[in-house]
Amino acid sequence: MTPMAKRGGKSLVVVESPAKARTVANILGDQYEVKASVGHVRDLPKSVLGVDVKQGFEPYYIVPKEKRSVVGEIQAAAQRAETVFLATDPDREGEAIAWHLVQAAGLDDRSLRRVVFHEITPQAVRDAFRRPRQIDMRLVDAQQARRVLDRLVGYKLSPLLWKKVRGGLSAGRVQSVALRLVVEREREVQGFVAKEYWTIEAELAKAEGTKPGEPHKFRAKLAGLAGKGRKKLEIGSQQEADGLVRLLESAAYRVVDVQKKRQVRRPSPPFITSTLQQEASRRLGFSAQKTMRVAQQLYEGLPIGGEGEVGLITYMRTDSTQVADSAREETRAYIREKFGQAYLPPAPRVYKKKVKGAQEAHEAIRPTSTYREPESVRSHLNRDQQRLYTLVWQRMVASQMADAVFDVTTADIEATPLGAGKPRPYILRATNTQLAFPGYRHLYTEARDEGEEEDVGKNPLPELAAGDPLRLLGLFPEQHFTEPPPRYTEATLIRALEENGIGRPSTYAPILATVEGRGYVEKVNGRLRPQELGFVVNDLLTTYFPDIVNVKFTAGMEGELDEIARGERPWQPVVQEFYAPLMKALAVAADAPVAHEETRETCDQCGQPMIVRWGRRGRFLACSGYPKCRNTRPLEGEGEPLPVSEEACPQCDAPMVAKRSRYGPFLSCSRYPQCQGRRPLLVKTGARCPLCGGDIVEKRSRQGRLFFGCAGYPACQFTTWNRPLATPCPQCGGLLTADGEGRGRCGQCRWRGELPEEAPAGTTA
Repeated sequence: MTPMAKRGGKSLVVVESPAKARTVANILGDQYEVKASVGHVRDLPKSVLGVDVKQGFEPYYIVPKEKRSVVGEIQAAAQRAETVFLATDPDREGEAIAWHLVQAAGLDDRSLRRVVFHEITPQAVRDAFRRPRQIDMRLVDAQQARRVLDRLVGYKLSPLLWKKVRGGLSAGRVQSVALRLVVEREREVQGFVAKEYWTIEAELAKAEGTKPGEPHKFRAKLAGLAGKGRKKLEIGSQQEADGLVRLLESAAYRVVDVQKKRQVRRPSPPFITSTLQQEASRRLGFSAQKTMRVAQQLYEGLPIGGEGEVGLITYMRTDSTQVADSAREETRAYIREKFGQAYLPPAPRVYKKKVKGAQEAHEAIRPTSTYREPESVRSHLNRDQQRLYTLVWQRMVASQMADAVFDVTTADIEATPLGAGKPRPYILRATNTQLAFPGYRHLYTEARDEGEEEDVGKNPLPELAAGDPLRLLGLFPEQHFTEPPPRYTEATLIRALEENGIGRPSTYAPILATVEGRGYVEKVNGRLRPQELGFVVNDLLTTYFPDIVNVKFTAGMEGELDEIARGERPWQPVVQEFYAPLMKALAVAADAPVAHEETRETCDQCGQPMIVRWGRRGRFLACSGYPKCRNTRPLEGEGEPLPVSEEACPQCDAPMVAKRSRYGPFLSCSRYPQCQGRRPLLVKTGARCPLCGGDIVEKRSRQGRLFFGCAGYPACQFTTWNRPLATPCPQCGGLLTADGEGRGRCGQCRWRGELPEEAPAGTTA
């Protein structure tokens, strides 16, 4: 019998997701009933603050309407069970979900057990069930404090943005700091003044010739003046460069020193959340959100042939690089068998990542079994899952492999100009790095950010010794300009947040999604650039709330949340210390002017100046006499161009024009408001309706969510949430839809396979 199950009745196990529930149920067997809470079952209400500021910041939680049936099912299952195991995720949020489940379902404390596992494997799950514990209220309090702080910031600052900028905006305790980093970097780029500088390289060869197999020429870079107090040369203009070239053309060259050393490079530690997001961004082009979504699938379990549902990686929200001893030993055994003893270091590698507030009880992200090679599961995973699993697997295996060894040769070369005056000699330097033993690089090399180039093997040198004369083959002066600091990518912004102690593993992806989704930041060629709205919001917040959006202040707040999690501080005083200055700043900010730009245009109704204001669909011109005069008009050049229609109004035959509403583009009569004729602007998908054969077009729900339906509505009421594909099912000819995992699925015969290549949709009608 599985540990902790009692005779005569099943025990209930509650996890977060249906996928995780299937995997855990597969491990535990028939004596357990496994239910999924589908995330949080209680939260603060959306319509009000939900925090009683006068009563110690007591939060008021509700069970959302859509979760009431879930809570009811868990409650009923708990009444049938002798023991209830809360097996939510092994972090603060998972602990809080477990506590909320107890409160929402009214579970009996006497039969409750909390179990925690960092990988969904038979051994890890069974070990966890042998060692149940109580809910850790310290972790719950830390999560409550974070939730209350974020609610106070969001519900106090966001209304200010609605009044001073435009409706629908949001501010956040951490997201606003991330926005500030992006805006400040952009202003550094905009204010940067490039400075000219030159470099000079000499192409040289041994005067006596080279031996067979040696490179016959190499390059050395001008470094400075020879002699005591060697001075580095700064060449600021072409005139200076040309003068140095003339001197070097007449110089005699000889080797004055050769240094050879062996350089050792250690492998990177296994992934934590931030480094996984960074590497997936650099190597795979994944957004942080996509990385976490795919990693969640790998963690919760996927059907792997005869094994059933299998969790392929350990928990993916972690800031610890520690690895279980058993996993380390398994990986070393694999390396010995696969690569040989030479690729195995004498002792296991132990990593201790110094991340602020790292939860050292956690493990790094690693495969649940090193022997489950990526190729062995390829046929069971979609493309994204396969690529991310390969990355995690390679990083873990490489982390326990031998060091890479490099031979580094540095030659100092003296160039003595000939002629009168005995000018001071110059020093040129040639460096070559050669890989002597690949070690971990045989399997994996960490990707680099733009501008971080590796110089291995780029300048092979002949065998040189001090005193060797050299021949000059050519001089190569090159003009350069200093460059501004690079704009952030998702990877480098996550690294900056982590290095500054801002946010935690579970928050990086939502932060980036929010600043992009709100229109504060856009991604251009992989780089994050603040949009004008981002500048406006950031400037308002930094002016009136300098502490709230301060990097050090936010990092300090994370430290205080960690103290709560360790039981060193109660959570209410921490919130109070934050709340008092927030309210003072809000009182001052109430008098801030509304964000706008002056223009030279005048109102055609009252003659007062027009100003540029922000609306839900971008900037527009508004009369400065508002609210007495409510005249507005579009700002030229704002918004995306809409398709021009050649259709006639169905009511008066006048031309139809394209317009945009909160639900998307539509066609309106050009005689509006005299004629109210209008109809949707249909965007065809290229797919045909399986019911009537008509066009399937894009539509929007009242909540703005994209769905797809037959253009013949209301006569034909076919709809689907998944994007339909123009290519029919290869098995039955039915309608294929994209399933969100990179595959197509047929609604008729249930065929599923890789998405076919097809032209992008978007034809308007």
